[in-house]
Amino acid sequence: MSVSSRSPDLPRLGPRGEGWVAIQLALIVLVPLSALTGVYWPERVAGVLTVVGIVLLLVGLALLVLAFARLTLARAMTVFPRPREHAALAERGVYRLVRHPIYGGLILMALGASLVESPLALIPAVLLAVVVDLKSRLEEEWLVERQPGYAGYRERTPRRFVPGVY
Repeated sequence: MSVSSRSPDLPRLGPRGEGWVAIQLALIVLVPLSALTGVYWPERVAGVLTVVGIVLLLVGLALLVLAFARLTLARAMTVFPRPREHAALAERGVYRLVRHPIYGGLILMALGASLVESPLALIPAVLLAVVVDLKSRLEEEWLVERQPGYAGYRERTPRRFVPGVY
């Protein structure tokens, strides 16, 4: 079965997808700011959620470190969903397991932080996961246009963000 990334209804939000980056950044900032509301997890679950949250934070951080360890990606790296012209396709390292490990790391870290800090932080964390998912679909649409090998890579690498999960 073919994995489709065609998302004709997704708004571009700028020529390079600048609007997606602005929304993503706002949600990333809202996760830790949610702790300032004074709404915290009940004591009876706070300890367990803190441990789970720290594990998610560490796994997310590890995913980010592995993604950034690909030095060849540095020239291709951009915060915008529209890929740079003539950028090389990253297919080695953690990119053999997932197509967007940086996004996966961000999502895991946001969820982990929300479990450590505040139930209200789950709102921007979940919204961040949705926004990043949509942004990655748009990015993949543009990658198929720019990178002749991307469709095959997407077929070989069915996971989008987290190895073995999604």
